[in-house]
Amino acid sequence: MREKTAADLWKKACRNLEEILHPDVYSRWIEVIRPVELVDNTLTLAVENDFYQTWLEENYLPLIENALAAIQGETPKIVFAVRPRQVEPEPRKTPEKPKRSLRSKFSRRPEQRPKLNPRFVFDSFIVGSSNNFAFAAAQAVAQAPARAYNPLFLYGDVGLGKTHLMQAIGGYASENFKANVCYISSEIFVNEYIGAIQNRSLTDFRKKYRNADLLLIDDIHFLGKKERMQEEFFHTFNSLFDAHKQIVMTSDRPASEIAGLEKRLVSRFEWGLVAELEKPDLETRIAILHNKQDEAQIVLPEELILFIAENIRSNIRRLEGALVRAISYASLTGRELTLDSLKYLLRDTLEQEEEGVIGFDTIQKAVAEHYDIRLADMTSKQRHRAVAAPRQVAMYLCREITDASLPDIASSFSKTHATVLHAHRTVISRMDVDDSLRQQVRHIAHKLGKNLSGV
Repeated sequence: MREKTAADLWKKACRNLEEILHPDVYSRWIEVIRPVELVDNTLTLAVENDFYQTWLEENYLPLIENALAAIQGETPKIVFAVRPRQVEPEPRKTPEKPKRSLRSKFSRRPEQRPKLNPRFVFDSFIVGSSNNFAFAAAQAVAQAPARAYNPLFLYGDVGLGKTHLMQAIGGYASENFKANVCYISSEIFVNEYIGAIQNRSLTDFRKKYRNADLLLIDDIHFLGKKERMQEEFFHTFNSLFDAHKQIVMTSDRPASEIAGLEKRLVSRFEWGLVAELEKPDLETRIAILHNKQDEAQIVLPEELILFIAENIRSNIRRLEGALVRAISYASLTGRELTLDSLKYLLRDTLEQEEEGVIGFDTIQKAVAEHYDIRLADMTSKQRHRAVAAPRQVAMYLCREITDASLPDIASSFSKTHATVLHAHRTVISRMDVDDSLRQQVRHIAHKLGKNLSGV
């Protein structure tokens, strides 16, 4: 009797998995796995990258083990090995038809060059605990467009690297696979659509975006409340997805929290992988400053680097801006930059950082004063609408204005994080149909010195 091979065993397991999994899930997670060897009851399976490896081990390993156990009555030990596929060079002469590679899947005319920032590449992105998940996801998409995660939805506050990662994906795919990459912001997408209607050139507009191999669209939250534009993008999304073309989007918030975004779009945006970029921790901020300093070929005392990293916490853009100002001062004046002179030089930026810090108590007090209720009602167990509704508004504003986690916000109200999440979604839904509530929320936010997008 012929001894079982890895290929035999995996082929049978795939038949089992194909029957119980949704076709999209099967093609995305199982079909990409390659059997390597079966030795001493250990089955080695190859995947493209470590992101696949981690995701499969954490989410699909039990399912795969059950499929294998159903075949032979015992479960072999499963080991995932990271072995990227090699892009096949164009053969000069060969009697065999070459396998279809990603390079052959995409075709770009020589004149079609994506308008991407050449500095936004993976090598120049500083990875830390706040963005390593998003970075790994972006790399996985770049290495296997439309095969890994489609769509990829990156979200986070301004200046945290969403656009950098998105353009790094586009640059990698354009360079390595000759893919037709289309990068655009949602605002320009809307403006081009309006222009196409006025010029009666909708066919050309649609062809431009629906023929892309990769569509990279920045600030997708801009589509909120634009019903006609959402209808157009809905069909563009479907056209690209059905053609197995990659879609990458960025937003300042999760799709479910974009005000005025249709549920069918929210659903599609969450089909693939959603990854958040958070504010960088101190170690990452220091690493970013060191990298920027190396680029400028000017070395500042470590004391000054540490001061900037400890005091500029809001976003990477402002952090790098503070360092550029310090480097420029030292370079142009020729004077030694001391800690005191740095504080004076960055006084406006430091003030902005301090002004941007608003605590839960400040928000609760502002809401309580607006609705004329007691501050103690914010943490009480009262469910009367006169108290519950303002409390939900306060939870919404804490979620929107601060960078705190759901558990931290919940603790400040003596509630659970599920209650805060429910309150946030309730206020968003109510503002869609209640202009009076929208104006009240806008007024309170303005009083706190904040302008909320979409409100």
